[in-house]
Amino acid sequence: MAGHVYIMANRRNGTLYTGVTGDLAQRVFEHKNGLTPGFASRHGCRRLVWYEEHFDIRDAITREKTIKRWPRRWKIELIEAMNPDWNELYRGSW
Repeated sequence: MAGHVYIMANRRNGTLYTGVTGDLAQRVFEHKNGLTPGFASRHGCRRLVWYEEHFDIRDAITREKTIKRWPRRWKIELIEAMNPDWNELYRGSW
């Protein structure tokens, strides 16, 4: 099963949430609509600013755990390498 690692933010250089999912479109929809209680919902992390696809969900989980341990600066550099303007990357579905 494939998976995605992703980062949601509430604004440019704001609060970041790193997650992993088997269905990125559904998960981002849930974040955007506040359907899942927790950190991302409490902090308004509703903008998809970075994601990475993996062919195996286990690889995605490992990558998520690695990124969560990174310093904030590294996460920002990761986002800006893909998305320098912190644009919303979610377009409704993939």
